[in-house]
Amino acid sequence: MSRKHMLAVLSALATSIGAASWLHAAAGHDDPLGEQTGGSTTVPATGRNAFSFPFANLDDAERTRFAIGNSFFRRNWVEAPASTTARDGLGPHFIARSCGGCHVQDGRGAPPDYRKTRGRDAEPTVALLMRLSIPGEADPKAGVRPDPVYGDQFNNAAVQGVRPEGQVEIRTRPIHGRFADGTRYTLQQPLYRLVRLGYGAPTRGLMISPRIAPQLPGVGLIEAIDEADILANAREQAARPDRIKGQPNRVWDAVAGAERIGRFGWKANVASIAHQTAGAFLGDMGITSPTFPSETCTATQADCLAAPHGGGKRRGRDGVLTAAQAHAGQPEIDQKTLNDVIFYQATLAPPARRNARDAQVLRGQKLFHDAQCAACHRPSYTTGNPPFPALASAKASGQTIWPYTDLLLHDMGEALADGRPDFAANGRQWKTPPLWGIGLIRDVNGHLRLMHDGRADGVMEAILWHGGEAEDSRQQVLNMPKSDRDALVKFVESL
Repeated sequence: MSRKHMLAVLSALATSIGAASWLHAAAGHDDPLGEQTGGSTTVPATGRNAFSFPFANLDDAERTRFAIGNSFFRRNWVEAPASTTARDGLGPHFIARSCGGCHVQDGRGAPPDYRKTRGRDAEPTVALLMRLSIPGEADPKAGVRPDPVYGDQFNNAAVQGVRPEGQVEIRTRPIHGRFADGTRYTLQQPLYRLVRLGYGAPTRGLMISPRIAPQLPGVGLIEAIDEADILANAREQAARPDRIKGQPNRVWDAVAGAERIGRFGWKANVASIAHQTAGAFLGDMGITSPTFPSETCTATQADCLAAPHGGGKRRGRDGVLTAAQAHAGQPEIDQKTLNDVIFYQATLAPPARRNARDAQVLRGQKLFHDAQCAACHRPSYTTGNPPFPALASAKASGQTIWPYTDLLLHDMGEALADGRPDFAANGRQWKTPPLWGIGLIRDVNGHLRLMHDGRADGVMEAILWHGGEAEDSRQQVLNMPKSDRDALVKFVESL
C-alpha cells in the first residue's frame, strides 16, 4: 500500500470512528468496525459454503450435534408410508421437500423468473411462499384469521392422490424514476395472483403476503439479544424528532407457551427458532411435530384429510393412519430430531466482514450514518442468554455482535404494503431485516434478490423500495452523486 493510500484509509477511518456515537456497544471496544460480526462465534468464510459453518467456538460434542442437525436439515423427506420411516411423512400439501430446498446452502431464496410463472408448465415458487388470511378477528395464537378453504399458507405441491392447492402467477409493473444527477432507474413491482385453484374459490377478501426465505447465519445470536434491548430501541425511536417510530411485534410462542416479542419472520411474527422450525416443518413440508401435531388440511380438503400420515407405530383400519388422524399418532418428526435441527440453525456462524478498512467502504459507512440508515439498522448488541438453553449453545451468550437491525416493525410505505395484518403488525409494516452476510449472498446463492419477496435486484434497488418511515433516508440517497451511492453500496456489501 502506498503512503498516499494509507493516509487516505487512516483519514477515512478516523472520520468514521469520530462520527460513530451511533455504534451501540462499540465505544471503547476493540472491534469498532464490527469485523468479527458474531464476536468469538465468527468464521472468516467466503465462497459457496460461507453460510454453512458452525460457531467457531463450539466444543466437540456441539459440533457433532450440529452435524446431525445438518443432515436432517438438508435431506429430502418422502411420502408415507415408506421404508425410510425416519424421513417419511411429506405432505399431504407442501412447497419443499427439505429445509434446504428453500434455504439452499443455508442461504437466501429467490423468486422464480416472473416471465415463467404462467401456464401449466409454470416455474413453481419454492423459496417464495404465500401467507394467507381473511379479514376478521384473528386467532390469538396464529396472529391471523386463516382462510377456511386454503388455510394460512398456499401450498403448490402435493403427494400422490392429493390435489395441489394451485399455482402462483406473478406479473410485474414497472416503476420508473431518476436520481438527482439524472441517472434513470426502473423497479419491477410484482403483482401476485393465485391460479389453477385445487379446491375452488377462496373466501372473499383473501389477503396474500409473499415471503422469501432469508439467509440463516447468526439467527442463534439474534435469539440471544435481550428483549430489553429491543424495547429500548422502540423507546429511543419514539423520542426522535423524525418519522422513524419502530414498534415491537408481540406474538404467541408455541414452545414457551406464552406471548413474547417477535424477532424472526418478515413481520417479526415468530419469537423463537424452535417455533419457527416446527412451523416450517408443518407449513412448508407437511411434517407434524410434538409442537404442531396436526396436519394443515382444511375441512374442505377431503383428499388431503384422507392421505397417509407418516407418524407413529399405530396404524388405522387400512394399515395406515390418515392425515385426519394425525393427532392420534406419533409425530412425523420426533422431538430429538427436531431439537437437533433447531440447534443446527441456532449455531450457524455469521461470516466475518470483508474489506472493512477499505477507504471507499469507510466512506460508505459514514454515508450510511448520515442518511440515518442506522436509526433502524442498529449496528451492534451484546447478547444475553438464549431463551431455550437445551436448544442452543451457551457460546452465544455475552458476544458483541453486528447484525444491523432493531428487530422492530416500521411503516415502509404503500409500495411495499401487503395489506395483511400479522399479530400487532399492520399491512404497511415490516421488520428491519439484519444486514450481516448480505455481501456474500451472491457467492452462496448466485443472486442478490432482496426485500421481503425478493423484488429488489441488489442493494441500491432495495434502498429505492424504502418508503414510509424511511422516505427521508431514501431521498438522501436519491440526492447523492454516483460516487457516494457506490460507496454506500460497497459498505453494505462488506457486512
